[in-house]
This record gives sequence, structure tokens and C-alpha cells, in this order.
Amino acid sequence: MAFSKILVANRGEIAVRVIQTAKAMGYATVAVYSDADRHARHVNIADEAVYIGASKVSESYLSIVQIIEACKKTGADAVHPGYGFLSENTDFAAACYANGITFIGPSAASIELMGSKRLSKIAMIQAGVPCVPGYEGEQQNIEYLAKQAEIIGYPIMVKASAGGGGRGMRLVEQSSELLESLKTARSEAENAFGSGELILEKAVIAPRHVEIQVFGDLHGNHVYLFERDCSIQRRHQKVVEEAPCPVMTPELRQKMGEAAVAAAKSCDYIGAGTVEFLLDQFGEFYFLEMNTRLQVEHPVTEMVTGLDLVEWQLRVANGEVLPLKQSELTLNGHAIEVRLYAEDPRQNFLPQTGQVLRWQPAELLHVRIDHGLMPQGEISPFYDPMVAKIIAYGKTREDAIRLLARAVDDCVLLGIDSNKQFLVNLLRHPIIVAGDTNTAFIQQHFHSDPSLHKQSLDLEHLAIAAAILTSSSQQTAWNTGVAPQLPLKLKIDDQKIDIWVKQQQHSLTVESCGQSQTIELVQQDNMQLTYMMDGVRRKVDYVLRNNQLYLDAVNGNVCIENITYAAPELVEAEGDGKMRAPMDGAVINIFVNQGDVVVKGQTLLILEAMKIQQQIKADVDGVIEEIIGQVGQQVKKRQVLMHISL
Repeated sequence: MAFSKILVANRGEIAVRVIQTAKAMGYATVAVYSDADRHARHVNIADEAVYIGASKVSESYLSIVQIIEACKKTGADAVHPGYGFLSENTDFAAACYANGITFIGPSAASIELMGSKRLSKIAMIQAGVPCVPGYEGEQQNIEYLAKQAEIIGYPIMVKASAGGGGRGMRLVEQSSELLESLKTARSEAENAFGSGELILEKAVIAPRHVEIQVFGDLHGNHVYLFERDCSIQRRHQKVVEEAPCPVMTPELRQKMGEAAVAAAKSCDYIGAGTVEFLLDQFGEFYFLEMNTRLQVEHPVTEMVTGLDLVEWQLRVANGEVLPLKQSELTLNGHAIEVRLYAEDPRQNFLPQTGQVLRWQPAELLHVRIDHGLMPQGEISPFYDPMVAKIIAYGKTREDAIRLLARAVDDCVLLGIDSNKQFLVNLLRHPIIVAGDTNTAFIQQHFHSDPSLHKQSLDLEHLAIAAAILTSSSQQTAWNTGVAPQLPLKLKIDDQKIDIWVKQQQHSLTVESCGQSQTIELVQQDNMQLTYMMDGVRRKVDYVLRNNQLYLDAVNGNVCIENITYAAPELVEAEGDGKMRAPMDGAVINIFVNQGDVVVKGQTLLILEAMKIQQQIKADVDGVIEEIIGQVGQQVKKRQVLMHISL
């Protein structure tokens, strides 16, 4: 039972998080890594690291054989699976036990039971845990499911029994939509999870998503560490997580906590787990599912309880009794978390891949940032594009949310687009600040937010760009004397902007479209410009690479290219027939052949990265002159995949 060296079978921020606590408790640590992660932060901070295969998860982080072999090579006698990957894989848990390695998590039997929405719901009904009315039986033919839907009554949710993250899930509002929804949900579930088993549930419209953190030990003790509210979601994916729930009462907390403990006891649960519930407008709650691992959002629980949940996991796995009894657990203050992703909200949250030129987490009191990124690194197309979890603590919810918005705003991520401004605007929305939210909030109230749409740079930011791009030195010195008015041609996305720049000893004026703006230049180094405008002094972070300037402005990462001296043939025309990859990824399908006649808007190929598929469409009418990309090929962002002759 006792162990001394822990291998973390994961990557990124959760691997870093586990390694930090393991080291603090005196354990030796081992990281594993793929080709894409050779220089990753989790590899650098571990005591030892083992290469486990190619970048594809199936050949590395999902390879049970490779991870067990890494344990044997290093003498690791315990494995922490983190979350995702193999964390809820019964075969992996069983393989650890079979090889005398402590699996820091629940038993394989508990994982298997709770991994099935159908079987877990049956177990919860038997344990007396409130469940949404529905059908979770063995008969799975479409006609029988349709009859059950009529009995339950509309609207209903169709869910993949083995599903998660919104895949294999459909809201059906009337009977005419049911058959198609059943078929597509089953197909999606079979492709994603290898099982087409479905359950039906009465739809709880616009509920809160409230989850209870539970812990069990090997001695039969179980406690709940209060709740987290994860109601603010997009496409069934959590966006904001907080503790405690804004509408929780002591009586409801106790009821939900005791129900969660009953769920844990029903399967002799060991270690950290989360029981998820839907909470309706009338205070009724229903079992949703149980996650048999540490949650992404566990830091908010740590902040309001003052506990280290990874430490608890290690103690329980080592055979110790739970550190505290239920009566000894206390809840203080408020904590809120958001996830900073490399994705572009302006392009329907398309995952972004490529080089990170600068990553600088905010440094504020009562703010915690869990991340796995070096100051300069790469966002790989092979893994989830989460950059960091940003968590803020306050005495009140108002304090916490105000601080969190500031912390997100203070983070600098340049070279790659992110959801930074989306998160800042979300956290400052009056309804979010008031705490009056549900799972439908973003869809109903946030679809027109400026962070979701392309924005033009104002004169202030054009002046900043001109100051940096035209400075003769990246130090603090500026040109002296009176300079003539000079033209500057800029390119931002597909937009070209002509401006005139007049630089004097300590100021710079730009003119565009008959308007002008002057800024006073205070100080500049190779990372930050300090300037004054209309008597107000401000700072802006940036990275300048050759003729490309990355500004921490607007959506957090504005790329401005100086094309003043670019040769005409190098300045790309809109709709030039050169079909480029919008992201790093793999070509998974090509629909045309050389010589085919195509029209603008026609889908030519499918590119996939991080399980997101992107259609590449023709930007002009013409003939396919050359196909450069091949099915299965890994391509880089902006790589030319096809030529269309006009």
C-alpha cells in the first residue's frame, strides 16, 4: 500500500499541479511525455521523465502498455492519472493493480459503474438519490425508445450512456424530432465512445449545474466538501465555475451533500469524486452523473475550504483515514475559476495552434493560475487547447468576480488567439455579477458580445502600432527633431489600412481617413510601451517579430503586419485561390480532384485539430490546379493545401 515515487500519467497544467503537491509531501515524481511535449513545463519540473511515444494520444498518453512500462523503468510504485486520458479507464486501473502499482483513484469497479449513465442511474435510484424521470433500461431499439419518450413526455434529453462533454446528447422538444435525434445521437455515441447505448430523461429547462465534491477512504469513511456551481456553459462545456453556489441555502447544501455521499457509499467509493446534479428553479435537484476523478475545477473548492485535494488523494491512496470529519469541514469566502483557451471566439471558438511568443500569467494577491506552459512554447494540435485555469478568491462573491476579471485581463498571451476578452466581458456582465445565471445564459444573453465578432483597431491602437513599428531602436530612445509625415501600410487579418505618421521628439501623430490621434511616448523596452494620450498614462504589452507586431489589445492578441515595403506580389490578395490551413491539424478528407471546376464557398477538404473539424471552402470560382495536402497529413497553420486557377 505505501508508495514513494509517483508517476503522473498526464500532461499540461494538471500534471504540473499534481507534481507540485507530490514534491511538497516528499514523494519522488515522474513525468511522461510525447514528441509534442519534449520541452513541456511538466517534464521540466518532474524529478524524472519518460518518453512514451508519438504525439497522437493513442500512441502515448492513452497507451496503457507504455505507461506501465514507464513505471517499471523508473520504479514508480504509484500512478496519479489526473483528469481526462486514462483517468476513468477501468483497464488502466486494473493494469496498475495487476502490476503492484497503486492507482491514485477509485476501484476499477466504481469507475466502470459510474462510467455508464444507464447503470449509474439505476444504482442511484436504488440508493435513494433523486434522479430525473426517464428511461434507463436495457431495451435499446429505436421503436421502443420512441414509445418510452411518449410516456416520459416532452421536452426530453437523449443522452449517450457512455457519453460526456455534450457528445451524443440531443434536446428533443416534440415527437416529430425524436427519430432523427435518436439516430444521430446513437451514431455520434458509437463513433465517440464505442457504444450506442442511450438513455432518455425529462428535460430540465435552464437549470443550474451544481456538483458536490466527495471523498472516501479505505476505512469506509465518506464526506462532502460542499458544492461548486458550473452553470455558465457553452455547448455543454463549463466556462465559469464557482464555490459556493450563489443560490445555495444551508438546508439545500446538506440535502445535496448527503445525497452525494449516499451515491459514493453505494459503490464503496475511494478517493476524490464529484457527483453532478441539476438544480431547478424550485430548489429540486436531480442526479446527473458522477465523475470518478479529480475535476478540472477542483481549485475553487480548495480555496474556500483551505484544503489541498491532491494531498487528500495521496493520503487516502496511502491507506490513511480522511484528514477531517464532516463536522470539521468549513466553508469560507468565495472562489471563481475560468479556463483560458487557445481558441478564437470570433470564428466560432475555432481551436488555435502554433507558437506562443509570450506567456505571462498575472501576479495578484488571492489569484491562482494553474498552467503547463513555458514563457515561450507551442499549442499543439494533438491536445486540448486549454492554456491555463485562472482562479480568484474573495471574502464575497462580488470581490472574487471583480478580481478574476482583473486577473484574466492582466494575463499576457501573444502569438496566438485566445478567449481572453470573451472571459473578461463575460465576468463583467451585469447578470453574471448578480449571480442570476443558468446553463442557457450564454446562448440567451451573450451571443452579441463584441468579443465574438471582428473588431477594427481605433486610432489609439494604430498610433501605438506605428510607434513600435517605426521606432529606430527597441530601447527607450526616440527620434529627435521634427520628422516629415510618412506613409505606413498595415495589414490586420484581411484588412489593409493606410495611415500617415508624423513623429516628433517625444510624440507621434497618426492620420487615417481624415482623423488624427497624438500619443506622447514615455518609455519603451522590447516587451512594453508606456505612452500618454489625452493626459492619461497607459501601458501596452507587445511582441515584435520582424514586420509582425503582436499587441495585447482588443481580443488579447492583435497581429499587425507592416507591409509598407512588401513587394506587390508578396501582398496577398483577397480570394487569391491559394487555400491555406486556418490552424495546425490533420487533413482527414479531400472532396475534389485536380482539374475539377469549383465555385466560391464549395467545401474542398476537412481539417481536424483537437477533435474539432473545420471545412476549408473555395475562396474563388475556378479550377483545381494543384492539390498539395494529402489525407492523413499533418499541416501547419497558413500552409497552402490547394491552388485554384482563376
